[in-house]
Amino acid sequence: ENNMERQRVSSSNLYSVGYDAQTLKLEVQFHTGRVYEYSNVPDWQYARLMGAISKGSYFDANIKEKYITRRIL
Repeated sequence: ENNMERQRVSSSNLYSVGYDAQTLKLEVQFHTGRVYEYSNVPDWQYARLMGAISKGSYFDANIKEKYITRRIL
């Protein structure tokens, strides 16, 4: 069962983002309500995503389709 805490982000595309440094899993909820899990995401990648001025653009360019993805909701 998954109950990773996600943090609300300011983005027109992403609604909230969660990260587990132990499992290297990144969880992203979109404004559509869908939630996806990305595997083997390094902590620096998460830090850069959260620090990006445009999180949606950073996500599209650096995370989407670059990590193993699983839809969880």
